[in-house]
Amino acid sequence: MEKETNNRSNKHFYSKRNLWSGILFGLGLIAFFDEMVFHQLLRWHHFYDRSTTDIGLISDGLFHAFSWFATIGGLFMFADLRRRSAVWMTRWWGGVLFGAGVFQLYDGIVQHKIMRLHQIRYVENVIIYDLVWNIGAVIMVIIGFILIRRTRSNKSQGGVTSSEHA
Repeated sequence: MEKETNNRSNKHFYSKRNLWSGILFGLGLIAFFDEMVFHQLLRWHHFYDRSTTDIGLISDGLFHAFSWFATIGGLFMFADLRRRSAVWMTRWWGGVLFGAGVFQLYDGIVQHKIMRLHQIRYVENVIIYDLVWNIGAVIMVIIGFILIRRTRSNKSQGGVTSSEHA
């Protein structure tokens, strides 16, 4: 019973770290997925398409490095939380989905439309790709926010039911 109480207090004490670990991991994961699928496998675009192919490839490499730094940073924080018996999976997954969705929405609106660094795909009817990309991002943000909010209400009530559902 005492160990369970300590785990609960650790989760609450490290709730921000759980959230930020998830956000970093989610951001890195979605950036890695974007880079691998759309930049390398499908070759639809580069991170920066307003120059030569060589510059586009260099920008992809820098983007890839950024995604791995975020992913590994999030995982190091997660490992530290595990060591402290302070992993709060619902809050962490909320952070993952929230971070991934915010990054994808930023990419779809700021980088694709405002800055015009690249498009998802260079076709006549790009709006379909934009809608799928941005709606997917909004869905991830909403689900992540709901999960984070759920852990916030558990925290304010002081009740944690188990390590999986808390």
